[in-house]
Amino acid sequence: MTAPVRFPRFFVTSPAPCPYLPGRSERKVFTELKGPNADELNDALGRIGFRRSQTVAYRPSCVECTACVSVRVVAEEFRASSTQKRIWKRNRDLVVNVCRPWSTPEQFELLQRYLAVRHPGGGMATMDEMDFADMVEHTPVKSYVIEYREPTVDGSVGKLVGACLADEQGDGLSMIYSFYDPQHETRSGLGTFIILDHIGRATRVGLPYVYLGYWVEGSERMQYKVRFRPMEKLGRDGWERFEPAEQASAIGRAVAPRQGDPGAGGLEGSLKDGVHGAQERYVHS
Repeated sequence: MTAPVRFPRFFVTSPAPCPYLPGRSERKVFTELKGPNADELNDALGRIGFRRSQTVAYRPSCVECTACVSVRVVAEEFRASSTQKRIWKRNRDLVVNVCRPWSTPEQFELLQRYLAVRHPGGGMATMDEMDFADMVEHTPVKSYVIEYREPTVDGSVGKLVGACLADEQGDGLSMIYSFYDPQHETRSGLGTFIILDHIGRATRVGLPYVYLGYWVEGSERMQYKVRFRPMEKLGRDGWERFEPAEQASAIGRAVAPRQGDPGAGGLEGSLKDGVHGAQERYVHS
């Protein structure tokens, strides 16, 4: 006889300053992911807008704000823009490896360089190697790190230029946190390339979606997400397709690419799930 699956207990964090919209506060509802049914629970919660941070699944539960909108790319129907095609062509020679969720000093060094350029003084800037290991390795679900390396003539292991921690859910790939070389001499748009690779990867294994986390209109570092079409957003009545005109308008409002990174489309890879210290907020009180 199969033991019944216990309904998870949910908790709410205390209000804290919003990291994306100045002058606002954020609050989250969360539950623990543990036990033999963690994958199934993560799948179910992912379909209603929850995200994973180590052993916790959470979603915004702000009293006076609904700016955080869950978005996912419809992988099979995805059509790259001309800019995205150029980025793919520029970086398609990278060697891509799927690795178990185990942190390495090389990954941590790349993350530090990424944060120093793209998010100096941000919440993750104080991470040490142990914090990074916790972010990558403390997972109760099917996860992996995808590494992107420079090709070499002799077939040896090339330089690491990008990485992404991702979960494989029942209906798609959930990109938890991606980072890359922000000052590469010859490559640009690496953040976009990593998303494009995940879209192709999902399509090849028959997964319909790539989850990008929360799109926050008005937050510069979240605007890159809306550039992938077609896209669905989660509303009160469930998932619905961005209307082409609506998405085109949102893309038009998105910030211009950063100087020195043409085609990057704003600040890429800054998914909110991996914020250092976030785990400490999920206390049952």
